[in-house]
Amino acid sequence: MVDIDTSRPHPARMYDWYLGGKDNFPVDEAMGRQMLALDPRVPVMAKVNRAFMHRATRWLAGHGIRQFLDIGTGIPTEPNLHQVAQEIAPDARVVYSDNDPIVLSHASALLTGTAEGATEYLQADFRDAAAIVAGARKILDFERPVALSLVALLHFVSDEDGAHELVGRLLAELPPGSYLVASHATADFTPEESKAATEKLKAAGVTLALRSRAEFARFFDGLELVEPGVEVPQLWHPELGDPVPGQDDGVIPGYGAVGRKT
Repeated sequence: MVDIDTSRPHPARMYDWYLGGKDNFPVDEAMGRQMLALDPRVPVMAKVNRAFMHRATRWLAGHGIRQFLDIGTGIPTEPNLHQVAQEIAPDARVVYSDNDPIVLSHASALLTGTAEGATEYLQADFRDAAAIVAGARKILDFERPVALSLVALLHFVSDEDGAHELVGRLLAELPPGSYLVASHATADFTPEESKAATEKLKAAGVTLALRSRAEFARFFDGLELVEPGVEVPQLWHPELGDPVPGQDDGVIPGYGAVGRKT
């Protein structure tokens, strides 16, 4: 039986609520509404972020990547990463990992793929890189390039928790030719609203570590950035997907980037 803590909000379930899903609880909706009071475009931001993941996955699959390790998967929302990748490359192999038990309860939705490819789900915390790597090795060949996807995850991991070190530890396990895909919320464009959101989430037990463009770019130190480099997410290869309705009606306070390990 899945043990789900409904006493405090969880980012994956709040994200689900923003996207119009039903796999969330009153505590998640309540905090989501507080975020909307600060910035009513939060649902648009969530959809823009999801669209960035789709485009990055298409770009990677189109450039020969056949293995994906997606950490901080969240509650399944179609199309999922493996569906995007396997539409282009039916033999793509995908490992998902998340620490929210509610995602585990929906893992079957993540494990449907093509006959040629493979999908697997790991119940693990991002901070336990060793467990993630050990589990992923059962599905992925770490002698061949892997795309490490950390989409809308790193802003929930503080520097005190070793966010940069954790990313470095995971990248160290991957061979040359692998990629890091990441998106991240920032306070660069909306400092007052971002400060208020950080304080509200902290009071509810949720860490929000908003980073500047330069701080986000540090995750890609030593990697070869794919053009256009660090960019607001909706402007990263927009030709690879349809625009999200409302994405151009105001600022999207975040960044996205893809970098290659050489």
